[in-house]
Amino acid sequence: MTRGGRDKTHEDGPERKCIATGEVQPKHGLIRFVLGPDGTIVPDLAGKLPGRGVYVASSRAALDRAAAKGLFARALRQPVKVPEGLSALVEQMLVRRVVDLISLTRKSGDAVTGYEKVKDWLAKEEATVLIQAEDGSARGKSKLSTPYGGDYIGWLSADELGMAFGRQTVIHAALGAGGLSARVVEEAQRLKGIRIGAADADRGGRGRPERMKKLNER
Repeated sequence: MTRGGRDKTHEDGPERKCIATGEVQPKHGLIRFVLGPDGTIVPDLAGKLPGRGVYVASSRAALDRAAAKGLFARALRQPVKVPEGLSALVEQMLVRRVVDLISLTRKSGDAVTGYEKVKDWLAKEEATVLIQAEDGSARGKSKLSTPYGGDYIGWLSADELGMAFGRQTVIHAALGAGGLSARVVEEAQRLKGIRIGAADADRGGRGRPERMKKLNER
């Protein structure tokens, strides 16, 4: 069966300019940063922290460029401290945000896991989002298709999905049409921009345990 699905689209909304690429785009595709009390750049994923915000496209290349080229200081017109490994920090925060949102969706009854339950939801057209672990069996994942007109998330690990469902690992999950599903997709798209641009080593065996260690310590 084919993967299908679509990229999440949004109605026109507020737009901001990325300090790394110079492109203007909707806020939902950007990461907002503010200056902390100690002069350190702080990621503001929720967009609610006080202070003047600057925006960077949700991509590893854009974040790395902003950090390496002193673009935060230029945009804010003052000296700033940029955390070491900023793109990795943002990725970690986005993973936690997506995992927490999926967990809330599960608790509200709008999410299921397990191949048979997901297959049943898809057959009954109750699912609007199909989620599959990036490190799951390609053969097993190919047996399920993205809901028509729905969304697909395939860049979380089985361990990360397991955290969302209170299990050790999860390969297949589906979300219904509840209010949180749209937020899950939106945040997952931001994570995709960061994660897909990561180096293979960071996405592979050496990077994953360290990322999970950091997540579990939070």
